[in-house]
Amino acid sequence: EVQLVESGGGLVQAGGSLTLSCAHSGFNFDGYNIAWFRQAPGKEREGVSCISGTSGYTYYTDSVKGRFTISSGNAKSTVYLQMNSLKPEETAVYYCAAAEIPPSDWARPRGWDYWGQGTQVTVSS
Repeated sequence: EVQLVESGGGLVQAGGSLTLSCAHSGFNFDGYNIAWFRQAPGKEREGVSCISGTSGYTYYTDSVKGRFTISSGNAKSTVYLQMNSLKPEETAVYYCAAAEIPPSDWARPRGWDYWGQGTQVTVSS
């Protein structure tokens, strides 16, 4: 059974940092892709970052480039999202998602096979 469990969310001031974790099980990460999405109230879910377990390639949406870093732990059972210089508008529920074959546009939520329950990130101004 595939499971994705996010943790690490919380309240942080603007300009601060948080590291989110996505603990995954039930599949071999070497053949999968994992992405982080976020959804603010009243807005669509949007892709933030993606990592390929096969190649190690990483992808970021333009608004987070240079501030966020996605990585996989040495045991390949957890994917992290290091978030620096956080902005109030980045307040959202952050989700991780997994797929063996992701959608051609990784930042679109449709096509990702498995989802975690989400973790709340609140950035105060």
